[in-house]
Amino acid sequence: MSVIPLVFTSGWASGINAYAVVLLLGVFGATGVSDEVPAALQRTDVLIVAGVLFLCEVVADKIPYVDSVWDTAHTVIRPVAGAVIAALLAGESGSLPELAAGAIGGSTALMSHLVKAGTRMAVNTSPEPFSNIGMSIAEDLGVAGVVTFAIFNPVAAAIIAAVLLVLGIIIVIFLASRIRRFLRRRAQRREEKRLAGAEGPWPPG
Repeated sequence: MSVIPLVFTSGWASGINAYAVVLLLGVFGATGVSDEVPAALQRTDVLIVAGVLFLCEVVADKIPYVDSVWDTAHTVIRPVAGAVIAALLAGESGSLPELAAGAIGGSTALMSHLVKAGTRMAVNTSPEPFSNIGMSIAEDLGVAGVVTFAIFNPVAAAIIAAVLLVLGIIIVIFLASRIRRFLRRRAQRREEKRLAGAEGPWPPG
């Protein structure tokens, strides 16, 4: 069977939480649950690093505004991770050129990352933190569930990932006004900090 469904699903999941994808696939391969996981993802050092970074993401992802800073820092990391994971999966199966797999995984990861980042910007306009925490937990559970399902039924999991991606894009479009409000607030805070720094401390009396 072609590895394209698993490549697409891993790309979608990487755009939300790349470290969880590496950790899950690595554990599934190391424990013998799946034979399609490349050896590079099963290495102990890779699993340890992925586990530590996953814990960092779990914390950062649930703090308002910190999550958006984290997302900004991962605008490059998540698509690259999605492309690398996809290329490794393709190399393991031999059913799809690694370059094509990387393009699919990377572009899908970029789209899902932009959906996640945009949604979080909209959620951060709310004064309470509970919606942010709820969104983060839902994303973590969604990634874990879909990636696990993809190991046993890659085609169905890819369909679910595609539906979630399309729904996410539609939601971000509807939340565009909130996202613009978040960006205005962030720009205003940066300007206030810049002005405060330019004024400097008060001179001694």
